Amino acid sequence: MGNIGELQTKANEIRKLVIRSIGQARSGHPGGSLSCADLIAALYFDIMDIDPGNPRWEDRDRFVLSKGHACPALYAALALKGYFPVEELDHLRELGSMLQGHPYSGKTPGVDVSTGSLGQGLSIANGIALGGRLDHKDYYVYCLLGDGEIEEGQVWEAAMTGAHYGLDHVIGFVDYNHLQIDGTIEEVIGNGRIEEKFQAFGWRTMTIDGHDMEEILNAVAKAKKTQGLPTCIIMNTVKGKGVSFMENQAGWHGTAPTKEQVELALKELEGN
Repeated sequence: MGNIGELQTKANEIRKLVIRSIGQARSGHPGGSLSCADLIAALYFDIMDIDPGNPRWEDRDRFVLSKGHACPALYAALALKGYFPVEELDHLRELGSMLQGHPYSGKTPGVDVSTGSLGQGLSIANGIALGGRLDHKDYYVYCLLGDGEIEEGQVWEAAMTGAHYGLDHVIGFVDYNHLQIDGTIEEVIGNGRIEEKFQAFGWRTMTIDGHDMEEILNAVAKAKKTQGLPTCIIMNTVKGKGVSFMENQAGWHGTAPTKEQVELALKELEGN
């Protein structure tokens, strides 16, 4: 297990870069990027077997950001890991930039899958895992879904598929921050009891504190010991985590902070 303090520091660095890059772009999705920063730090700086010097290494672990609008957190991690210079984050969402508003594997080193249309990522993760099985590879495929995103029917078709084929090298995560663009998930469509739903589709499930680094690492370690079925880790999180005026506010789903708000947010994060 990695150094918890170092991973927490990485998560905080990711959050600061999320705020800076979205503020610079004056466009983006801070709320859901901040809520998944701890998981992304754990994946890229401890869990995943990857090589920034060889982004297309055939035996690498894969990451599918199904909630593609949270890409500022992914881009921050990739930059800190050395896939491209941190200065590239200043060009988030610019026309022609390698860092588009949703992940694009054709332009961004380290991005395994282009995503953006919600609900599709888990199906893609299944396909990658099936390909790995055919090629006798041992890599894992990690897939991050949003709690609002799993209102999409294709997610549950993918859940059936993953269990049917016993894809134990697929580990899914649900960023359960209880908010989506139009309000709480309970108000919009009410998809509660997520753990029981995945269990009913044949998955091993765990529910953890998605901001507790030790719980994240332990859950993934348990998932990797599971044989014959995929695992879904439901992470209880706070939308906008780390920035007090953004926390638990649906309005920060897709709103960029002003220059003054960027300064306030960074001041708070500097204190962590």
